[in-house]
Parts: sequence; structure tokens; C-alpha cells
Amino acid sequence: MLSQTRPAIALLAIMTVLTGVAYPLAITGIGQALFPHQANAAPITRDGVVVGSEHIGQTFTRPEYFHGRPSAVDYDAASSGGTNFAPTNRELVDAVAERARRLAAETGVERIPVNLVTSSASGLDPHISPDSAYLQIKRVAEARSVPAEELRRIVNEHIEGPLLGVFGAPAVNVLKLNLALDERAPHPETKRD
Repeated sequence: MLSQTRPAIALLAIMTVLTGVAYPLAITGIGQALFPHQANAAPITRDGVVVGSEHIGQTFTRPEYFHGRPSAVDYDAASSGGTNFAPTNRELVDAVAERARRLAAETGVERIPVNLVTSSASGLDPHISPDSAYLQIKRVAEARSVPAEELRRIVNEHIEGPLLGVFGAPAVNVLKLNLALDERAPHPETKRD
């Protein structure tokens, strides 16, 4: 019995050290050496202060800011996840319909981009589609007393293309866009919610 137990315990200890300590340390070291910005959550700073991350969305509710996607977890990275409701779930259908009604009334547009009424799988998506940003230009322009054409230029400058030109769709990072607004078209009471 001891002849079988000793190798099993030794193998368990070796695999624990390899997969539980050595491998994570090696990958962390490689990430820090080759991609330090991304490995440290891709922080966005303003006046030397970290105000957010390129990869984690934030809630913006004030009319002078562009709004991101709804979040099932209120953009709490510690509890990342979607609603896990089926597409036929009544609660999900009602929530999406209510968001669409509210946005249609606010914008006068009946066809609302889907990413303004549904949350992402992680609940942390920092991006919206360019169409979602364009839809909000009128509200933001009125709140900031800025010409809509100027806001359209700012949005266009912040459209990120697909990864490697192939993977994904064009998108706009809401935090970066709102920070650009504060710099180029300041509102008298510029502060984030």
C-alpha cells in the first residue's frame, strides 16, 4: 500500500507546485514583461489619477454624458456575469421592452440599437456601437450646448475598429469618449455619476 501511496502523494505535490505556483507566476511575469499596460487592467488616468479601466465599463446617467450598455451587475467586476435569463424569460423581455420604450421616447427613434437595451454577458462591457453613440448625440449636445456636428466628430474619432481588422465590430469606449467630451466640450458641472 505504501508503495502506491508515496508516488501518488509525490505526484500530487509536484503537480500542485507546477500548476498552482510555477505556471501562474510564469504567466504573470510574461504578462508584466510583454504587456504591462494590459496586465494591470489598462488603467485610464486623468490629471495623474486613475479614473477607470479600458476594459471595465462604468455607469453614466447624467444627460451630458454618453451612456453605456445596461449592466446586470452594475459594473461590479467582483460579480461579473449576465442575467442568465433565457430569451423568452418574461422579466428579460419586459426589461428590454421598457428600455426600448424609454429610449424611443427620449430620441424619437423607433429602432434602438440592441446594445443599448441588453446587457453584455459579463455585465462589464465598456463599449457601445457607433450607432448607439450617434443616437445619443442630440441629448448630449443639448445638455452641453455644443453643436451636434462637433459631437459627431468626437464620436468618429473614438471609433475603434475590429481587432486585427477582422475580429469583432467597430465600437466606442464610453469612458474614453466621455473624458474627451470633458476636455473638448466641457459642461459647467462636469463630474461623473
